[in-house]
Amino acid sequence: MNLKGKRALVTGASRGIGRATAEALAEAGAHVIVHYGSSEAQATEVVRQIRDAGGSAEAVASDLGEKVGAHRLAGSIRELGHQSLDILVANAGMLSKKNLETQDEDEFDRQLTVNVRAPFFLVQQLLPLFGPGASIVLLSSISARRFVGFSAYAASKGAIDAMVISLAVELGPRGIRVNAVAPGGIETELASDLKNPSVRESAIASQCLKRVGQPDDVASAILFLASDAARWVTGETLQVGGGTKL
Repeated sequence: MNLKGKRALVTGASRGIGRATAEALAEAGAHVIVHYGSSEAQATEVVRQIRDAGGSAEAVASDLGEKVGAHRLAGSIRELGHQSLDILVANAGMLSKKNLETQDEDEFDRQLTVNVRAPFFLVQQLLPLFGPGASIVLLSSISARRFVGFSAYAASKGAIDAMVISLAVELGPRGIRVNAVAPGGIETELASDLKNPSVRESAIASQCLKRVGQPDDVASAILFLASDAARWVTGETLQVGGGTKL
């Protein structure tokens, strides 16, 4: 899975799965564009660590919770002087931990903007930079199929599962692959409830592999889909959840 000479953009790469993915792609030889929303210090640290390890990276900011966020990010990529892009990992996401009765409209809209609108328009705006052999990886979630509660979040990830299939069909003739990964319970800031012993115990009990998932577990799957090792894989959503609720 040698990515030497490849250019990759990872959204939401200042922490969690995005950070682990940026580091994995850089270790494989790619030049990584580390996107962040507001965590400039964390993004700068990711870039520093990649460079210190002998890799190549730079950071770029854009609020993907704004309707024009994806367009601004694509514009920033061009301003950096990049004429082509080989890998896009649309990792940035928002999780509203509210049920149907408590979900408010503003938070619902922002969640759909970050989780669905931003990946769609980012692909659209960056399409001129993708050539044959390019790989797009979107972030879904097991919540789209196997989780009860947080229905707005589940709906946004279900949209990703559908989008992957449609984009794979549409972009396949251009030689562009489109896939998704659907993580289970991963120990990140987004899943802060895993710090609760009872929640953690319940999560482990629901998995075939009896532990809590780590960002590196997902990053490895993304690296595979981004690389030529997955050259005959498109339109798929890969479940990366340790066998959650099988």
